[in-house]
Amino acid sequence: MARTPLLVYSHLRWDFVYQRPQHIMSRLAQTRPVLFIEEPVGNAAADGWERSEPSRGLCVYRPRLRGDVGDLDGFDPKYTERMIALLEQLVMHEGICRHTAWLYTPRALQMAHALAPEVVVYDCMDELANFRNASPDLPVLERELLRQADVVFTGGPSLYRAKKNLHPKVFCFPSSVDVEHFSKGRSGGVVAADMEPLPRPRLGYYGVIDERFDASLIDAAARAHPEWQLVLVGPVVKIDVAELPRHDNIHYVGPRPYKDLPRYLAGWDVCLLPFALNDATRFISPTKTLEYMAAEHPIVTTSIRDVVGPYSDVVHVGDGPDEFVAACEQALDAGTVDENRRRAQMKKILSRTSWDETVRGMSAALTEAEGRFAHSGRSIGLLIEAPLTPSVALPTRA
Repeated sequence: MARTPLLVYSHLRWDFVYQRPQHIMSRLAQTRPVLFIEEPVGNAAADGWERSEPSRGLCVYRPRLRGDVGDLDGFDPKYTERMIALLEQLVMHEGICRHTAWLYTPRALQMAHALAPEVVVYDCMDELANFRNASPDLPVLERELLRQADVVFTGGPSLYRAKKNLHPKVFCFPSSVDVEHFSKGRSGGVVAADMEPLPRPRLGYYGVIDERFDASLIDAAARAHPEWQLVLVGPVVKIDVAELPRHDNIHYVGPRPYKDLPRYLAGWDVCLLPFALNDATRFISPTKTLEYMAAEHPIVTTSIRDVVGPYSDVVHVGDGPDEFVAACEQALDAGTVDENRRRAQMKKILSRTSWDETVRGMSAALTEAEGRFAHSGRSIGLLIEAPLTPSVALPTRA
């Protein structure tokens, strides 16, 4: 039996960093159509769509709006009517009469509601209201989304504790890991070419470098140990690049594709989680924690609750520059017996989770919600053959 299509509204672009939405949607698309709706971009000659197809059953749609709309703040309410018009055109073109709306951001609620989904899913992967430059209307919009949602997922235990009493159907589905992929990052694996010239030891981090990243920890490590090589892989967003520490032993590699991350892990001696302890990190559950474990390297972190809570016997913890440097020293100096114990514990942790298992659980909860048909609403039928207004088409990726 064909399953109801998903219209997924995301504040993260598909090609930005491969993380929770990509893992989940690429798997759900194996059993149902998935339309992944990104935030709009401007400067188009006319309102329209860019379309790409990352995998079978999954299409990414990027709205292109006419005119110089500036730096859009997510799904800005100023453009809601135009977005709704594009979305109605899209679902008619795709022949979608019934669908489920899956939201990663409350700011898409008005648009999603206008298309009258039969079921509404809120996958709360971050406390977006706590992020830098967050829209002040996010708390109000989230309360309304929680009122309308049929099922709520959270990306970690801290978010689950914060949301569990706000909705009758809240499930904790922490982000998981593709062990087979990241096990290629173990010692002895193929090393990225730009790592090879760097002397050891190498301490690395990959991920977004933003207000959650504590650059002072990297600065302290580079100053305390000029012989260490600090490798930082990922895009810099929402912070001034000029404020990042610069030393000969700090290497800003920039973004790298998901498929290449194991090659960087294979060249590192220690994996870092140098997160600041602030409002933006109070509820985070970093996906890279389990990915680092799959590579079986020592991990040094600050006291992020969703890391230290479940994995305190696996990670080295240090808050503030001095403690963080000391934790890195401890990780590098750990004896064989201690590291073998940590690796054995990592394997136990990883044996209990996988993205496939996570998505099976989410799919079961979703199917149950769809069976209840909590939202009757209006369905947009294929009344006429509506041509899809194109913009510059993105290349289709295999």
